Amino acid sequence: MITVVAAQVLIRAMSAADVPAVRALDALVQPSPWSEEFLREQLVDTASRTLLVAEGPDGSQVGHAALVVLADEGHVTSIAVDPAHQRSGIGSRILAALCRDALARGLSALTLEVRASNSAAIGLYRQFGFAPAGVRPRYYVDPDGLTEDALVLWIHDMSDPVFLLAVETAGVEADGGFADRTRRSF
Repeated sequence: MITVVAAQVLIRAMSAADVPAVRALDALVQPSPWSEEFLREQLVDTASRTLLVAEGPDGSQVGHAALVVLADEGHVTSIAVDPAHQRSGIGSRILAALCRDALARGLSALTLEVRASNSAAIGLYRQFGFAPAGVRPRYYVDPDGLTEDALVLWIHDMSDPVFLLAVETAGVEADGGFADRTRRSF
């Protein structure tokens, strides 16, 4: 297990007690959030899944992310940051924590889907070396019936120096000091 403390934000493993807050956060940022039942099911199989939460200094959840392992590859199934905390580096830090977990698992590649209109997220993923690999037409279906394409992004080589540098430097403060302190407990 990897726990990251970054600039007043604690990134840690999600627990069943976190599910209502994760669902509430998703309702703020996702047109079709996952159900509490689905989230609880995801917590059962930690051998093939990593679910993280980002907790603010007051204990409130400010973000979360999830990774599922498929053979020797990882699929980022979710990253969300509370709108009040977006563009503060939390997304970068929580993505880096997922990537560190993927590296620790010995995975060789990562993939994800992102809404074609989500330019901020696409920019974040590109900083980590994710590259476009295709489009899933009408992948996202909103409650009102509107659809949106998903861009499929990949990192085919997790030993790529661009990827490793992005993972290592996520959370580096302007003065050059690391904001991330990682504690490993197994």
